[in-house]
Amino acid sequence: MPPRISVPIKARLPSTLRVNASHPSVTKSLGRLSREALLSLALDWLDEYAIQNAVPYLLPEGDEEDEDMDDLYPPCRSVSELRQLYVNMRQLKGSKRDVVSRITEGDWRHGLTLFQLAMADFAYLDEHQTSQRWSSYQILPLQPPTRSTEEEDEEVLKVDKESLRVPRFHPATFLQQLQDQILPDVKAHYHFHRTANLPVLLLRIFVVHSGVNDSNALHTKSSGQEEASFDGSKTVYLAFPDGAPAIYVSRPTATGGTVPGDSKSLQTLIVEGVPKALSRARERYTLKSTNLQSRNLWALLDKRGSGRTNAAGGGWSIYVNEKEQKTPLDSALTLPPPSKDDSKGRKREWPMSQAQQEEKRAKVIAEARFGDSSTMDDGRGVERVEVVLQDPFPQQDLTGDLEEDVDGGSGDNPRRRSKVDTVLLQAQSTLDDEAADTTTSSTWTPPVKIAFTGSHVFAGIRQLVEAGMVDGERMPGWMTGEEGVTMGVVRHGRIRGFKGSGL
Repeated sequence: MPPRISVPIKARLPSTLRVNASHPSVTKSLGRLSREALLSLALDWLDEYAIQNAVPYLLPEGDEEDEDMDDLYPPCRSVSELRQLYVNMRQLKGSKRDVVSRITEGDWRHGLTLFQLAMADFAYLDEHQTSQRWSSYQILPLQPPTRSTEEEDEEVLKVDKESLRVPRFHPATFLQQLQDQILPDVKAHYHFHRTANLPVLLLRIFVVHSGVNDSNALHTKSSGQEEASFDGSKTVYLAFPDGAPAIYVSRPTATGGTVPGDSKSLQTLIVEGVPKALSRARERYTLKSTNLQSRNLWALLDKRGSGRTNAAGGGWSIYVNEKEQKTPLDSALTLPPPSKDDSKGRKREWPMSQAQQEEKRAKVIAEARFGDSSTMDDGRGVERVEVVLQDPFPQQDLTGDLEEDVDGGSGDNPRRRSKVDTVLLQAQSTLDDEAADTTTSSTWTPPVKIAFTGSHVFAGIRQLVEAGMVDGERMPGWMTGEEGVTMGVVRHGRIRGFKGSGL
């Protein structure tokens, strides 16, 4: 018999591919859900739109034999009967272990499909929306190529900063083009999901790595049926916000054994493949990291979503609400009319102490710096903010003396500066920036890294300002969240690479 020849293919894994019900990954996916979520999930599997990818184990038609007395969960005769069984289980009390046993040992004893496992993962994500750590990326258009077709692939395209193009997103076309970027020795399963309370479209990518360029390496035969093997598999999620040129990518999670650096390579593959899947002929895009990471999708939508808050953080958040018509261009402030309670019984108040005045001033400063944002109950908190300070250690030089001479030299009008002094200060500032970029032996830049952690970092900083522990007037803008980043390099008090600020 001639040897069998296998050709590597790029086809995706079918949704009907079954996984053994006794596999640890199946037990883990179902065991972390609550009882109510498991019952709702089983009813979703039995729905008309999903039943073809989640066929349960039923009693064959025409089988009039008595049911097996040793069977703990006797099979039902129809889908409607099984659906009614799970509806009745909602009315009864019990543990989720009974529901998991009913699924794995009874109604789906022949295995769960990849479609069912994807729905189970999304059910867990709906229950625990902070279970994944997301990284935000901005979708930017590239300049059209200027060379011929042969040299087009080798040309390095630059970002078109003047273009307002946004990619057209169609799920079926996007998956087809994304599948072309997957290597032949990698098999993937895709599943879209729309959440009920988040304006995002989620895509789950289940990736199986195979050391052999053969699709048969992904299957193990058991009793004449094909079952999937989860060795070295990983799962990554993509979130597409509605009406925003951005994408959120989760950190890959491994099901089986992990290999150091393998998750980073998978994430790099996804980041490089997504813009190619969004691109079309003569219309290409790229992804740029926004240095924003969080477990809270609402925080990402607040900073990199389709609303007005993505460009109005910190103290600028007072202009987000359209109902409050606040503008610095108003010639007169609109004050509310005095009430009767205020006019009657107005008593003379005792003068505030110095501590009370400082406390009131700190709260006013915090409201001015943070505006309506960064409150503990807004549900848009980030868990970690990391920055690296690259400012050189302060030294005594001629810059301070020059500023003192310019500020105090003219006694008649101290605010006026001569043109020569202004040019000297600008030149000195330029030299300082260049010296900060290239570290020399004469300047010492200590390695300083600052990390803020908590359930809501910026709300915690606001509370510190209100308590007077942080100077709100001298505090840099990135500490208020107005820069919209959670990590970066701080130089001269600014975060690098955001809207032209910094470097």
